[in-house]
Amino acid sequence: MRYTLRLAALLLAAFVAASPGHTRSAYAPADTGLAVATFAGGCFWCVEEGFEKIPGVVEAVSGYSGGTEKNPDYKQVSAGKTGHTEAVQVYYDPTVITYEGLVEGFWRFMDPTDADGQFVDRGRQYRPAIFYHSEEQQRVAQASRDALEASGRYDTPVVIDITPFTAFYDAEDYHQDYASKNPLRYQFYTFNSGRYQFIDRVWGEEQTLDFSRFRPAPTAGGKQTAFDPERFVRPSDEVLRQRLTPEQFRVARQDGTERAFNNAYWDEKRAGIYVDIVSGEPLFSSRDKYTSGTGWPSFTQPISQDSVVERDDSSFFMARTEIRSRYADSHLGHVFDDGPAPTGLRYCMNSAAMRFIPLEEMAAAGYGDYIPFVTGED
Repeated sequence: MRYTLRLAALLLAAFVAASPGHTRSAYAPADTGLAVATFAGGCFWCVEEGFEKIPGVVEAVSGYSGGTEKNPDYKQVSAGKTGHTEAVQVYYDPTVITYEGLVEGFWRFMDPTDADGQFVDRGRQYRPAIFYHSEEQQRVAQASRDALEASGRYDTPVVIDITPFTAFYDAEDYHQDYASKNPLRYQFYTFNSGRYQFIDRVWGEEQTLDFSRFRPAPTAGGKQTAFDPERFVRPSDEVLRQRLTPEQFRVARQDGTERAFNNAYWDEKRAGIYVDIVSGEPLFSSRDKYTSGTGWPSFTQPISQDSVVERDDSSFFMARTEIRSRYADSHLGHVFDDGPAPTGLRYCMNSAAMRFIPLEEMAAAGYGDYIPFVTGED
């Protein structure tokens, strides 16, 4: 566990260092084991205060993001001359709160239906956005946004941008922790902005979120994982139709097969882990992936034999062994006995039934304890 945490910290630090532009705030905590996320929801005083109330958030920093001007100041940004929007960079403990939990909390203190400002603050310098730092953050944010739109909670469409993170510039010191430093001025501003009147009307009692739902679950050994089999309940097919793409639903829930050589992971060569598209339960490691020439992602073995379930399949007048995920019961593919050493097996899977998490994103996504399955190191 100690090795895993050290490796996760090094991976996160390397990822941050390799990103373009200013990526890490001068106010950032020294703990490189923390994950980072960046959001914009209008006035950064309000967004900063909202995130600092979420368990697992160690620091939230007000600043500017989304534009091309280097080292902008408040006067430039507020005049709408830089392309930046007021934003907040969040440093959080991924063993306490997931990125999904941050996004769900974010919806409850902003308006995702207004692309031209937020409440009393108008202009693109107050536009809302989610700036994703990884493919996993992009996937989570888009899925959450789609579910929010499908909920019918708002009278107008959800239009918030989900866009790649490029750079973040700290706002001036007097903007940091504004709510706690200037409580009376902050209360006067928020009351007159209309922000919380809107939140009360849209969310009502649901604006108070149980963040324990988004805490990575401890395993029997006390480790943290993004998937908890004891708490997982598979959503209904009605819900999954909204959450998944038509192809993902057809494969995972209707036992379909995607086209060879025309799917997401058949030629994926990066190190990482493959998890169930519905539940997130770990299934396969890139360490066991090989080029089978079939046009589908193929593996010599699952992460654990307990990860999958085998079933006899006599469809299409053939005798085959179907592979399904244990907890989500997703159709994954089939296993054949024509694979290479050491198992002699070929787990021929459908990309549409899985989600790939690159090695450098595993810790932040809650799969840090599975890094040794990918690296082969204890």
